[in-house]
Amino acid sequence: MKQKKLEQVLQIQREAYFSDPIETYETRIQALIQLKRMILDNQDAICNAIELDFGCRPKEETQVAEILMVLAEIKATLKELKYWMKPQRRTNNWLLFPGLKNRVIPQPLGVVGIIVPWNFPLNLSLLPLVSVFAAGNRAMIKMSENSMHLAQLLSKITPLYFPNDKLSMIIETGDVGPRFSALPFDHLIFTGSTDTGRKVMENAAKNLTPVTLELGGKCPAIITENFPLKKAVERILYVKQFNAGQICTSVDYVFVPQSHLERFVDMAKTIAPHLVPDITSVGYTSIINDQAYSRIVDTVAEAEAAGCRIVALSDQFPDAAIRKYPLTLIIDPPVRGLAIEEREIFGPLLLVRTYSDKQQVIKYIQPKPWPLAIYPFTKDISLADFYIDQLMSGGVTVNDALIHVAQHDLPFGGVGASGMGHYHGHEGFLTFSKLRPVSYQSRFSLVRLFYPPYSSSFRRLFRLLMRFFN
Repeated sequence: MKQKKLEQVLQIQREAYFSDPIETYETRIQALIQLKRMILDNQDAICNAIELDFGCRPKEETQVAEILMVLAEIKATLKELKYWMKPQRRTNNWLLFPGLKNRVIPQPLGVVGIIVPWNFPLNLSLLPLVSVFAAGNRAMIKMSENSMHLAQLLSKITPLYFPNDKLSMIIETGDVGPRFSALPFDHLIFTGSTDTGRKVMENAAKNLTPVTLELGGKCPAIITENFPLKKAVERILYVKQFNAGQICTSVDYVFVPQSHLERFVDMAKTIAPHLVPDITSVGYTSIINDQAYSRIVDTVAEAEAAGCRIVALSDQFPDAAIRKYPLTLIIDPPVRGLAIEEREIFGPLLLVRTYSDKQQVIKYIQPKPWPLAIYPFTKDISLADFYIDQLMSGGVTVNDALIHVAQHDLPFGGVGASGMGHYHGHEGFLTFSKLRPVSYQSRFSLVRLFYPPYSSSFRRLFRLLMRFFN
């Protein structure tokens, strides 16, 4: 799409916002219901389009991680929206009492841009859209170039449910991303890599466009000695095989007590074939494209050449033709600087590190960029709290992984290199609203006591006030 066309769509939406800047509760509810209808009416076509984009992806994964997640968010938002929209009463500065009333009024920002990655393209386009619509805004959504089938489907069906001045789907044609992020939106949300996030933020800064960045990072799990090892391995490998590990909040590496390492490996060899009995089947997702597949192959080859212990958790070999790669452990790299340690894996590889003392874990993780999530596995709540206190991250699930992301009433977002800002639930509503402070003055105002000229009476009043605050 040409720059002029992008600007035209933005202008159409901005003019619609100016004509109706404060959408009513009823209008917002109707928009959310229409979004729900669009998903339900086209769910089979959505699943098929996403599978075509991946080459192979279980319909069940799309249903659970994308369709159900968005529908659950809509349902919860419909229930809470009236409460969220209410003006909030705030206390008065007693110096200005009596008569003054203070309120905080949540109001729509205007037009929001949403830049969507390919790994969960429906979830990561429509989940933020729920918050955008709840806050009374309009939206332009730019899909990934790796989600062309879904993008074309959404571009086709969206006008059947929404006018262009409310929602517009933008298809990536090769150079749309930078031009889209440079548009003067009232807010911009981007989900993707940290490197691309920097470029998005740089483009947005030229217009002083506020941004929400949902990035990635290397999310660690920490298994403690007192937690049932089999349960931890099963939960971590389930997450690792889901979407073939192509999840920003997946477990990127795991700390295992030194004494438990061989048991961990043996259990992983036993559990993995039950989760993924056949990597060539339709039940296991393909790596998104040839470039990503080659990166995974190269990562393993580099680790092996450096002397890492490589443990394939399947008897089947990687298949480049269908971009399927088995769950694989890479254990205790003997050298630093390998890709498996430095880059977000985004695939079915699991780095395993051993430790003998909790301080080893802290010293390894603390100097690194803050991750999007951490996952401590422990029966000792004080030990879980220790890791939560010592290791900053976007979110935390204790004794499992990913679960916090699926909670409507928990904000989702990163920190530092893993992102900024939040959405989901009430926090999403707040992100895409302007919390506008309003003071209502009464007929009689004590502010007159502070008018010049400053007399001796004013100075006596000021000394009295200073004694009070001292």
